[in-house]
Amino acid sequence: MRMHRRTVLALAVFTGLTAPSMALAADDTIKIGLLATFEGPFTVLGEDSERGAMTAVEEVGGKVAGKKIEIVKGSSDASPDSAVRAARKLVEQDGVKVLVGPLSGDEGLAVKDYAKTQPNVTFINGTSAAQDTTLRNPAENFFRFSTDGAQWMAGLGTYAFKDKGYKKVATVAEDYSFPYTQVFGFMAEFCKAGGHVPSKSWVPIGNKDFSSVIAAIPEGVDAIYVALGGADAVNFLTQYQQSGGTAPLIGGSITVDQTVLTSKGKLKDVLKGTPSAGPTADTNDAPAWKAFVEAYKKQPGAFPSPSLFAHGYYVDMKATLLGLDQVGGDVSDGGKKLRDALSKLSFDTPTGKVSLDKNRNAIADIFLTEVTEGADGNLLNKLVKVVPQVNQTLGIPEDEFMKLGAVNRDNPSCP
Repeated sequence: MRMHRRTVLALAVFTGLTAPSMALAADDTIKIGLLATFEGPFTVLGEDSERGAMTAVEEVGGKVAGKKIEIVKGSSDASPDSAVRAARKLVEQDGVKVLVGPLSGDEGLAVKDYAKTQPNVTFINGTSAAQDTTLRNPAENFFRFSTDGAQWMAGLGTYAFKDKGYKKVATVAEDYSFPYTQVFGFMAEFCKAGGHVPSKSWVPIGNKDFSSVIAAIPEGVDAIYVALGGADAVNFLTQYQQSGGTAPLIGGSITVDQTVLTSKGKLKDVLKGTPSAGPTADTNDAPAWKAFVEAYKKQPGAFPSPSLFAHGYYVDMKATLLGLDQVGGDVSDGGKKLRDALSKLSFDTPTGKVSLDKNRNAIADIFLTEVTEGADGNLLNKLVKVVPQVNQTLGIPEDEFMKLGAVNRDNPSCP
């Protein structure tokens, strides 16, 4: 019986998830772990991450260096414990020597620390975007080709202050490392431009009732910066609209991502016109982006446009495959040659050139955007401006940048 290639790949995924002992382990097969959030409030984000990763795998016909690619899935719920548990299973039970993931901030910090205990395994990030996953105490075998959450904010603080005229902004964000990094990136420019942030509200992942958060937003602010993802973003925006809130919004990258923009309800009325920034822009007319969108849309359940999670996992999986191809798929040396190849890798993505710094963190283009309604009625992020080749210190000399201190709930501050 002849099986379609997509069916073979799907079976490989299924087999890896449910019966690892049956997985192919022959010399003509390369086993890659795929770790994402397939549980909890970020499930929809994880599902789109898989679409992005599989777009890269299918782009090479399911093979690299003449060997079949076997994807073995690991599932987390966005908590660091679940991410490490899933990574440990992939490495220590399923035997993967290359792992792509995880998805969210605290997960990345935890998996980075776990990577230090597994020097013969190569870890390539998914979309986890906490700054210190790579900036402070990095792991020699952890690579991030998808930039961090502060980089994603490049251009937004200046745009909000100078172009939108917002001088006083309150922030509402989830209480963990990625939103800390996003707020840091926004405030780095906004405060330097002369803006003030009189209040920051931090909420737990999975929060259902935002009434007290909404009530705590100071009167007289010019706008609210929101860095919430998935169901949290939908719940906050819905309740803010129902409460009669009228302040303009500024979006964190995942707050205006396709995983939120495609939600049903009156969110359109709240989100239209919201400026944001991130690694993608839906109206990017570059041929490489358009080709990526068409390839992505062949994945089951695809959004009208790839989310930043699909994009990030695509870029990191593509880097993985390029590195494996350069070493002939050989990781028998504990992955040393692969990691050397990855460290020197520079390639063109659907969103421009990507290369790595000395900490193995990406330098890449960032897109300033505004939410608008497309001709088909769907919300999308309209490209306003491209900020080219943003590095992890946001263009600030490294010694000066490090003096700003690690991102956290209180840093930075400009009340």
